[in-house]
Amino acid sequence: MTPEQKLMHMVLINHASFDDVYTVPEDLSAENIERYYNEADDADGGYALQDARSEIRCSGIETNIRPPSSSHYEAKSVAAQYIDGSWVGWTYWYGGGKHGEPEAIDWMDEAYDLNCEEKQVTVTQRTFTRPPTTA
Repeated sequence: MTPEQKLMHMVLINHASFDDVYTVPEDLSAENIERYYNEADDADGGYALQDARSEIRCSGIETNIRPPSSSHYEAKSVAAQYIDGSWVGWTYWYGGGKHGEPEAIDWMDEAYDLNCEEKQVTVTQRTFTRPPTTA
């Protein structure tokens, strides 16, 4: 699947988790995911996937990849792990002021595959304070 299709699948899985009627089709594949995604989204007047899509968009783990810039919005590169263990990244747009609509920016079609190297790190944190003075 393409990165965009992986995100579509993640949205459908998320949608199924809080919709008692919808289930992710068992025959879902790279060839038919867009059809299933559009059919699910067209339910409820085209807003059926809005909550699930927003939850995925906002739930990414911040990466160290430099995001594109915009004079109207803030951006950060984020990623999520797909069900097969691969990682997919996208630009999370936010801000924009009083009339900003960052969620309207098409973020899924700009998604990209990522490699993720993970390692456990032990951290020692020290906190210093001055002892009370005796007079």
